[in-house]
Amino acid sequence: MAYSVLENKIYQSDITDAAMLPIDWEKLQNCRILLTGATGMIASVIVDIIMYRNDYCGQKTEIIAVSRNEERAKARFAAYWDSEHFTWFSHDITKPLPELGRIDYILHAASNTHPLAYASDPIGTITANVIGTYQLLEYASMHCCKRFLFFSSVEVYGENKRDVDKFDESYLGYIDCNTLRAGYPESKRIGETLCNAFAAQKEQEFVIGRFSRVYGPTMLSNDSKAIAQFIRKAVAGEDIVLKSEGNQLYSYTYVVDAAVAACYLLMYAEAGSAINVADSNSDIYLKDLAGLLARIAGTKVIYELPDSREQAGYSTATKAVLSTSKVRQLGWLPKTSIEKGLEKTVQVLKGCNEMISA
Repeated sequence: MAYSVLENKIYQSDITDAAMLPIDWEKLQNCRILLTGATGMIASVIVDIIMYRNDYCGQKTEIIAVSRNEERAKARFAAYWDSEHFTWFSHDITKPLPELGRIDYILHAASNTHPLAYASDPIGTITANVIGTYQLLEYASMHCCKRFLFFSSVEVYGENKRDVDKFDESYLGYIDCNTLRAGYPESKRIGETLCNAFAAQKEQEFVIGRFSRVYGPTMLSNDSKAIAQFIRKAVAGEDIVLKSEGNQLYSYTYVVDAAVAACYLLMYAEAGSAINVADSNSDIYLKDLAGLLARIAGTKVIYELPDSREQAGYSTATKAVLSTSKVRQLGWLPKTSIEKGLEKTVQVLKGCNEMISA
């Protein structure tokens, strides 16, 4: 679904608006950026923003995009495939990088990010976040990389011990490490610790983004997160299926806002800091989220129990709301409300479906 997203006028407008924000883009001028997980939800938007600036704003920033599937990459990045500012190559990030010369910034966004992937590929989930992070940090430290941006997650906070209303960056919750589901949050925690180890031992500068649940038209077709399932149902004009009572309260961020936040972290965040990324106006109960999408689709919410395989990948957190004071101090402000973001997402994906079936 997301492969033709760049041809959609709604999405094009989002990218133009993001690329024209008064950020210090000059910091990226004549730089080389390595981006892992390049076809993923947030990373692909970052590619679109920077390539827009290359094409229309006189920017000269080279993107080196890394992912696994060439067919998917060619479809997603067809507009840039022959650009002098864009290079893609397939690589398993748990292996050492080939020699690529100078890299000014590494953005490590490659990871399994949804429940079925955690359950069906738990080893791959852990190794991408741990061994992959090590391999990329090793390359960064050996090539004098200016900054390493690690895409972490709200899930590092674990269970809310009901002692705070929102997670700030110093909070530490409970994670039962003797479970299959723990592979994702525990490996993200180790990834963060590796960043600190390389800073202490090899003087590699880093910053960590702890992203809330992110949604938007660049979501992958196999994404099994609840919001992604809801969106697909809304796009198809079907009833929204809720596989719990829906009392979970989570923070969400529209994907273009999340991509812009990553740019703010890259340019402005204090070295060594971990910073939450969430739209504080988009904290919402899962049942209300389902209701919003049902209204957009003109359908209703129905309840259904998940199967055991799907259940194994679900987060057990019932409240995961992020404090956003630190990221706002950098100057970042989300532009798209949860209501508008969901409307845009459904409209864009409907348009993509129509183009694919035409």
